[in-house]
Amino acid sequence: MGVYETRLPDVGEGVAEAELTEWHVSPGDMVQEDDVLAVVMTDKAAVEIPSSVAGKVLALGGEIGDVIPVGAVLVRIEVAGAGNVTEPAPRDEAGDAPDDTATPEPEPEAAPVAEPAEPPKPASRRPKPTTERAAGTRPLAAPSVRARAREAGVDLRHVPGSGPAGRILHEDLDNWISSGGVRHGSVTRGRNTGVEDVRIIGMRRMIAEKMQLSKSRIPHITIVEEVEMQALEELRAALNHKHKDARPKLTLLPFLMRAIVEAVREQPDLNARFDDEENVLHRHGGVHIGIATQTPSGLSVPVVRHAEAGNLWDNAGEVARLAGAARDGTATRDELSGGTITITSLGPLGALATTPIINYPEVAIVGVNKMQIRPVWDGQDFRPVKMMNLSCSFDHRVIDGWDAAVFVQKLKDLLENPAMLFVEG
Repeated sequence: MGVYETRLPDVGEGVAEAELTEWHVSPGDMVQEDDVLAVVMTDKAAVEIPSSVAGKVLALGGEIGDVIPVGAVLVRIEVAGAGNVTEPAPRDEAGDAPDDTATPEPEPEAAPVAEPAEPPKPASRRPKPTTERAAGTRPLAAPSVRARAREAGVDLRHVPGSGPAGRILHEDLDNWISSGGVRHGSVTRGRNTGVEDVRIIGMRRMIAEKMQLSKSRIPHITIVEEVEMQALEELRAALNHKHKDARPKLTLLPFLMRAIVEAVREQPDLNARFDDEENVLHRHGGVHIGIATQTPSGLSVPVVRHAEAGNLWDNAGEVARLAGAARDGTATRDELSGGTITITSLGPLGALATTPIINYPEVAIVGVNKMQIRPVWDGQDFRPVKMMNLSCSFDHRVIDGWDAAVFVQKLKDLLENPAMLFVEG
């Protein structure tokens, strides 16, 4: 029998380490070739690590949440044959082996020890009847009981006493604490003093680091604008009805993506990534729009590349494909990186307004809020109109408030007059 060490492989260009997020095996398990041993994560992409051999798992190379460098031992497996590890032979140092010629001295016989008598079992303790105190009455208790109550954070006014005249005994305090602060026969809820420690790992840790990076380095400015959606919703419904059997269903997103493409054509600084280490703003020709997507593991941002080259249905189909890949964990590293501007939406949950956090190192993010019927004054009367708020955040280091406002107004104008989305020039 031999030992085979499975090491963390190179899981991506430029990746030097990965976080261990799942174990699929335990010591003692039998595995076959190509069985998944573990899952590691890097740059929001989860990678399964398969076994190259069949055998018995001897040891694991880390715990969930550990960051493991590429090339480090991940799993040790006992295999039939030589394996890929040469085990060092045990050394017999001089003086370690016992002398077989020496006659061991006989050990003195131990005197018989009497077995201790079984301690008497404590009698079962039944709760003593308690005496209710009148409201506002100061509880009676010995100083030692009061001291214990202070240390435990217990208000003795709530503790029933079983002593004379309702005096609170140590036993009463013990019963109160052990019951979690619930009086016998009462529906009063006690305080839950439990604390659960949850280690932040994997996708959740990466999200936390990204959010902290963005908020700590980017001075955000957020503009909220109201948009009339009646015309666009009517157009969307008509297009979906006409092409319901032949093309992907259109949501608001492909229209908003088209509006962003038109808006950044006039303001290229908003379709950019800011290198704040070198103080260089990288303005991109292609519009690569990130779509914030909620997944079982947390927030992910797959990127629709070259949105400027696709029509409504092209972009709608790509959004659906990427969102599905992000949710089932099959999105590639390239599909989760390289965005130049992001759209975020809470979907049907919605909100009146939000303050989106920019996807660092981008410089702008467009937030979609709840769409609802609101009364709108048309100069003569109120009429019911489908309205929605846009919440857009900008990196104030490179985007001035005036330029941000111009961008938001451009989006508003295009969404309120959707025919303009299809007019060239």
